[in-house]
Amino acid sequence: MPVDRLKRNIDWMVADQDGSIPSWERVGIAVLMDIRSELQTLNRLLACPNFIGIPATLRSIRKNTAPKRKAAK
Repeated sequence: MPVDRLKRNIDWMVADQDGSIPSWERVGIAVLMDIRSELQTLNRLLACPNFIGIPATLRSIRKNTAPKRKAAK
């Protein structure tokens, strides 16, 4: 049975238990699994209330820091 040795942000190696080099198909699958993991992390972060609230926070900052209008004469 193949051993899958994927490590995030580290050079990874996919090899069989006997140390033999895997086929290119298995290497491609390992890369896709890394990409999938990163996309799942992004999906969790993008659904976070703190991220969703950024536009409202920016509007509030803009409103509070806008220069005051001069009174018309």
